Amino acid sequence: MQRLCGAGLLVLLTAGCATLEGYRDDVEGLPREARILRGGPLTPEPAREETTPGSLWRSATPVARLFQDTKARNVGDILTITIVESASARKNATTETSRETSNTAGISSLLGFERLLRRQSGLVGATGNSSFEGEGTTTRSESLTATVSARVTRVLDNGNLMIEGRREIRVNNENQVIVLTGIVRPEDIQRNNTVLSNFIADARIVYTGSGVVSDRQRPGWLARILDFVWPF
Repeated sequence: MQRLCGAGLLVLLTAGCATLEGYRDDVEGLPREARILRGGPLTPEPAREETTPGSLWRSATPVARLFQDTKARNVGDILTITIVESASARKNATTETSRETSNTAGISSLLGFERLLRRQSGLVGATGNSSFEGEGTTTRSESLTATVSARVTRVLDNGNLMIEGRREIRVNNENQVIVLTGIVRPEDIQRNNTVLSNFIADARIVYTGSGVVSDRQRPGWLARILDFVWPF
């Protein structure tokens, strides 16, 4: 009986140490930009205690923050980023050039032989004509709307907050990943602890995915090789 209980306990411990290998492989198959935040949970830095001689309350205690709002301000705090990005561009270019040249040369004197050469109207003559016309148009438009929760990873000396956020959705073996990093001013954080993406400095937003749908949106490896080596 003791052996049976020991074997059952060993099976339970082995199952507890198991991982979702398939899920991990799918995540590691994502582009490098979507895997920049795969680290473990952040550990908030210890709060710096300010010396306040004569005061009964310390700034690091919860009582001192009793009347503060719920905005993110410390390492490890969470805030919500509303991503509203749209961009459009259009460029037209037209080029037209032309050039025409004409040259004629003759011999006025050549040891008395010029009289024999006068019957030749033109000894040397050259003409040239070249023209070029070019026209190009480029149009680009893109839009992205999403919501991502981010963590404060560092508080800069001027009070600005460095944030990192990641959102991963998996539906029917299709992974969709949104990664966001940047710097936020505390003044730009609204009262409901949200901030628009256009207020984020050095913003880096990556929206990518992997799976069956993503694979069907690009040509196969043989077609890509042929496009690379085909000279025409």
